[in-house]
Amino acid sequence: MVIPDLSVSLGGLRVKNPVLSASGTFGYGLEFLPFYDISRLGAIVVKGLSLAPTSGNPPGRIVETAAGMLNAIGLQNIGVERFIGDVVPRLEDAGATFVANIYGKTVEEYEALARRLSEVPSLGAIEVNASCPNVKEGGMAFGATPEGVADLTGRVRGCTGKPLWVKLSPNVTDIAVIARAAEEGGADAVSLINTIVGMAVDHRSRRPELSNVTGGLSGPAIKPVALRMAWEAAKAVRVPVIGIGGIQSAADALEFLLVGASAVQVGTANFRNPRACVDILEGMEAFFREERIAALADYRGGLTLEKIP
Repeated sequence: MVIPDLSVSLGGLRVKNPVLSASGTFGYGLEFLPFYDISRLGAIVVKGLSLAPTSGNPPGRIVETAAGMLNAIGLQNIGVERFIGDVVPRLEDAGATFVANIYGKTVEEYEALARRLSEVPSLGAIEVNASCPNVKEGGMAFGATPEGVADLTGRVRGCTGKPLWVKLSPNVTDIAVIARAAEEGGADAVSLINTIVGMAVDHRSRRPELSNVTGGLSGPAIKPVALRMAWEAAKAVRVPVIGIGGIQSAADALEFLLVGASAVQVGTANFRNPRACVDILEGMEAFFREERIAALADYRGGLTLEKIP
């Protein structure tokens, strides 16, 4: 029996397999310990961290949609110091590879987070959430323009020696241009996509269902968009691409690898099935064995564009 090699290097971080949890959908990883050994995953990308604890938006914060969900949690989190003091030791004890997702309202906040987290030896990488609004620039998201992405990436790059991933927003005109800007700014990998802006209203009460009015759409509804953007980004950059968006099964994950992604992050599926990540991993392992594919590298980017005669 062929034992496939699913290991992959993600911008300086070597992981045992390409299945990662997506930030904001997996807590700090510890919440899933009752369901399976979280060290089985390639890596856990923890809930987005800010300098100080953040309470997030008031309810309602989550709305189910026909093929996914809208969320306006507001990046609620315990803050970087409590994460380092309380969570990191428990992730280490669990044997998990983990990545810190960071966000700020100014570039200076991102820089401070990167410097502080760089002091954590066991941290595998830092993922920069480039979809946050820059308060010094009138609220425009850092990731909305190539210049904004390049500047933010470059500034954070100068504050850390850790592998640096940049998580890109889909709410842009050309994802390939944005991905190249992140690469030119010093990103070791890009992860995409973040959620798509959407809204839900109640036709009887005549009110929005989210307290924030709009929120981020995720789940199966966005998978075709995410797959297309991952394909475009993989053609545009030399650094690894981590695909995110609507991945519910091993087949979904394999599609992202096929179009050129080096790994995937599983998000909304975790709300429906707490074992989603490990189920997807086991399904991928079974596929590689059945197809007698020895290594992930032999499959990744193998999309055939020629028409079938």
